[in-house]
Amino acid sequence: MDKKMYDNCIAILKSELVPAMGCTEPIAIAYAAAKARAVLGKLPETIVARCSGNIIKNVKGVTVPNSGGLKGIDVAAILGAVGGKEDLELEVISQVTEEDRQKTRELLDKGICSCELEEGEENLYIRIYMTAGEDSSMVEIRSKHNHICRIEKNGEVVFSQDDLVKEISGDRSLLTVKNILEFADSLNPEDVEEVLGKQIDCNRAISEEGMTGKYGASVGKTLVECVGDDVRTRAKAAAAAGSDARMDGCPMPVVINSGSGNQGMTICLPILTYAEEMKVPREKLLRALALANLIAVHEKYYIGSLSAYCGATCAGCAAACGIAYLKGAGYEVISQTIVNAIADIGGMVCDGAKPSCAAKIASAVEAGLMGYELAVRGKGFHDGEGLVAGDVEQTIQNLGRMGREGMKSTDVEILNIMIGK
Repeated sequence: MDKKMYDNCIAILKSELVPAMGCTEPIAIAYAAAKARAVLGKLPETIVARCSGNIIKNVKGVTVPNSGGLKGIDVAAILGAVGGKEDLELEVISQVTEEDRQKTRELLDKGICSCELEEGEENLYIRIYMTAGEDSSMVEIRSKHNHICRIEKNGEVVFSQDDLVKEISGDRSLLTVKNILEFADSLNPEDVEEVLGKQIDCNRAISEEGMTGKYGASVGKTLVECVGDDVRTRAKAAAAAGSDARMDGCPMPVVINSGSGNQGMTICLPILTYAEEMKVPREKLLRALALANLIAVHEKYYIGSLSAYCGATCAGCAAACGIAYLKGAGYEVISQTIVNAIADIGGMVCDGAKPSCAAKIASAVEAGLMGYELAVRGKGFHDGEGLVAGDVEQTIQNLGRMGREGMKSTDVEILNIMIGK
């Protein structure tokens, strides 16, 4: 494989697959607040959190980790300001103490934090403004959950950067299903052992916690109890159980994909389940995970980080592609798996992060596996049938257009419903 493309794929994986504790939207708010408090140099007396609709949507229904079971933008912002360690980025509140939680509750009762909708900005936008006496600070995040683009102290800009750096994060526009498969085939496993090894270990651990603990609606456990213990059910249950725990505030870290822990788990855990069942070598597992993670990034590139489109559908599809790779599938079967999954469940909406995400994940993995079962039998959906085009790349772009442009009004209505407008 061309070295430039190979290095680009490695850069994307290292940029995308980072650990995060809890749902990434409240964590991003806590990160911005921790940074703003550090800039302010003292505990704030007032906080204003201005967020895009998609941020608000994805914070409203989830428990903020290490908060003592609390929910809300104000909780995330105050906890980040009180006990956050900004250097830990998306694990910013992993070290908060009981004293920090008590102080957070006191400041919540005082009502020091107000939350406002920021209209006219991109879907991933957070602006935290703090004051203490005559001093103030402001931190702005956009485009990516840990991408601080602007910092102010007492009204003066002390840091500014506009765009994500492609040289660091990799150029996602260069990805295709064909070159992703070529990358997986030519991969030196040592180049991804660290990043994928962490994804395996972190995501497996929270999945096991979700299967043994009491979280959310216990979708993962219920699947195994009611459907059975076959590998297909266990694959869906493993991903769902991780989401059960994460959406209900479990503080264990996960390794994310496309800015989402749910998507990171949905990609990784079904592949792990099948790899263990098939007893495949570690090298083959790493190749399958690399392929699946990049296919998910490729699909999400055309949609964007946050929208009314449920990203778990891309992740479930990608997981099925990784499983197909474990079973020896090539370009034609993997491409048709993607097309079939898009044709099946391509319209599932995102109505915020919350416990029911676990059920959506199980449905997405099932759709991906059905897409593969059809593809491996030479069956599937064809050009002109809904979003399906004459080739897999155009079908992926059609999906992106639908999620990015076509569902804008859906996104607005979902937000209005959730905030009671």
